[in-house]
Amino acid sequence: MTVHTAPPAPPTLILASKSPARTKLLEEAGVQHRILVSDVDEVAVAAGHPEATPADTALLLARAEAEAVAALPAAAGTLVLGCDSVFELDGQALGKPYTAEVARERLAAMSGRAGVLHTGHWLIDCRTEHTPARGDSGAHDGGAWPGRGELASAGVEFAEMRPEEIEAYVATGEPLHCAGSFTIDGLGGAFLSRVDGDPHAVVGLSVSTLRALLASAGVRLTDWWAAAVDR
Repeated sequence: MTVHTAPPAPPTLILASKSPARTKLLEEAGVQHRILVSDVDEVAVAAGHPEATPADTALLLARAEAEAVAALPAAAGTLVLGCDSVFELDGQALGKPYTAEVARERLAAMSGRAGVLHTGHWLIDCRTEHTPARGDSGAHDGGAWPGRGELASAGVEFAEMRPEEIEAYVATGEPLHCAGSFTIDGLGGAFLSRVDGDPHAVVGLSVSTLRALLASAGVRLTDWWAAAVDR
């Protein structure tokens, strides 16, 4: 008689972001997770690295968020994932506008043009034991794995937006807390004419990039699927 043993349970993954879009992506990818939000001042982090490119800034912000959460007692024994996005237009990094005035100005500047959305990912292993994947330089002495980051970028082309359309979009409040003042998975998707690259990166979390980061920590994304089947 063959005895089938259940695969080991995957580690707990903490998403260091309160973004509903990122949570939805993880859920749709079959990855159970917890949310623990950091108190990182994104503006201060970016201001502290004036030499950083927009792509560098996305990765710096993701790392800052992951490290802030990984330092909390609640993160012990888990994997912590930090993600942040920055939109690049004319070589300038555009984060969250926060105000209607800034969002309005940005959308007008983006109308009929193209830019690049960069999403930084940073994974920190807070388990007491960690066996790095072959070739991984993340070996450590039993403390938190220093972490690894990856960037996912995608080109985004915008349709021409009439002034009244911009006003209507800003009035919804959606663009105020989104990198570049737009979303692809919400109302802002009406103004996108083309995406070149991973569309998940534009949403704010590339699942394929996460898969690679998990592998570097000796974890398979599919472990969450197996755990769900066995429940």
